[in-house]
Amino acid sequence: MAAALGPYFAWEPWDGGKEWRPLSELLDADVVAERVGVARRTLVRMSGLSVDEIGEREVASITFLGWASRLVSPPLGAVARTGVLPRAEIGQLWWRPVEGGPLPVAYESAGVGDFDFSAVEALLQVVSKRFSLPEHLLWGNVASALGGAAGMIADAAPEHAGRAAAVVEALLEKVPLHGTAVLERPDPEWERWFLVRRNCCLYYRIPGGGKCGDCVLTPEEVRRQHWDRLLRNRRRS
Repeated sequence: MAAALGPYFAWEPWDGGKEWRPLSELLDADVVAERVGVARRTLVRMSGLSVDEIGEREVASITFLGWASRLVSPPLGAVARTGVLPRAEIGQLWWRPVEGGPLPVAYESAGVGDFDFSAVEALLQVVSKRFSLPEHLLWGNVASALGGAAGMIADAAPEHAGRAAAVVEALLEKVPLHGTAVLERPDPEWERWFLVRRNCCLYYRIPGGGKCGDCVLTPEEVRRQHWDRLLRNRRRS
């Protein structure tokens, strides 16, 4: 059911196809470096910038944010829509290489339980060590992934917005996400929350990248204006 919310919420049933690779392969620093290299070359091709203008650490951070989104969005979408939280350990998950877009993820089996960050944390440790990125920055990326997923749920299925926000808010109060971000609800008449990070994913360091709406570096006035625009558009719809 979560897949109806969009491509970031979809996990495919694993069919045993040869194109699928165990997600545990991404615990190999060389494999991670290769995937970051693919993402970097893709940005070079799409932007027209030179490779020297696109920092490897910045791309690694953004790549990890994308991976985190693919691991946390489907469980959040499922629990928001059904009240049941699926749980899949890293040994039960598979991935397929692509040059851009959401990372394809398949599951071999899944149970139910509490929100499980074990796969995310394992990937985070590898990315942090290989690219000298602070762990708290990468946990901020995980918080950003959850906040983005909650926002997409609210926009696609407003009736499930409250449950999604409640789950994210509870996760932000506990280790490992405690202190990384907060959720704000600017208009009490609308069940639309926005995440505000306490750190930055480094995207702004890529020429033309700019600052994300949830970034700690985004001025408060700009952030509020962005929220107001989104809420006005929602009222008109």
